Amino acid sequence: MSEYQFYKVILFCFLGLAVFAFAAIFFIPVPYGRHNRPGWGPQVKAYLGWLLMESPSFFVFAVVFNLSPHNTSAAAWVFLALWETHYVQRSLFYPFLIRGKAKTMPLVIILLAVVFTSLNGYLNGRWLFKFSGGYGPDWLKDPRFIAGAALFLAGLAINLHSDYLLRHLRRPDEAGYKIPRGGLFRYVSCANYFGEIIEWFGWAIATWSLPGLAFAVWTVANLAPRAFSHHRWYRRHFPEYPKNRKALIPFIA
Repeated sequence: MSEYQFYKVILFCFLGLAVFAFAAIFFIPVPYGRHNRPGWGPQVKAYLGWLLMESPSFFVFAVVFNLSPHNTSAAAWVFLALWETHYVQRSLFYPFLIRGKAKTMPLVIILLAVVFTSLNGYLNGRWLFKFSGGYGPDWLKDPRFIAGAALFLAGLAINLHSDYLLRHLRRPDEAGYKIPRGGLFRYVSCANYFGEIIEWFGWAIATWSLPGLAFAVWTVANLAPRAFSHHRWYRRHFPEYPKNRKALIPFIA
């Protein structure tokens, strides 16, 4: 079996598993953050868990970029910059900005995430820099790239701003949860998730690729059920929670 044949098998399995993951996460919230609970084995500090979970996306994508043949065009470098901008922040800054260093998450969740992020970095990087045949110089002028890159950057901005608001809900010495306010939290309980979903659908459009779409679908499969779990949690714990606030999509759901 050639690498490309192997790649296609993995890609279609990866995409198909997203449907299963959506159903599973909808009924069984992934046990980290406010949904962490006993029965999931050894626990690891949350900031270390985030560092371990997100770092493979950064490193695997960079390695694939360097080992692939179509990595010299302007489009290739722009794709590298977009991807790594997200993951430098997510893997090298975000873990150390988390308030509440005593929080933990199950080791099994970290290991599953490492498999996912490694595979996702390989699938996206290998397509962009090898199996696509390369993106020519005109791709950066293509309406699909322009629209997708704009969505990616808008989603990134929403995600970063929402994370900032969440971090500053309480003082560094405070614990527990509060009602998020400001920004898109006026309209949804999980503005950070909304931003990340927009971001990766923008990536799918900008790359116009099946691996990019698979990642966007996985982002929805992972974050949409969690957003609804968060929304229900807020309503249970805060009687004064805004009645007209949606879970994930402003004014809709």
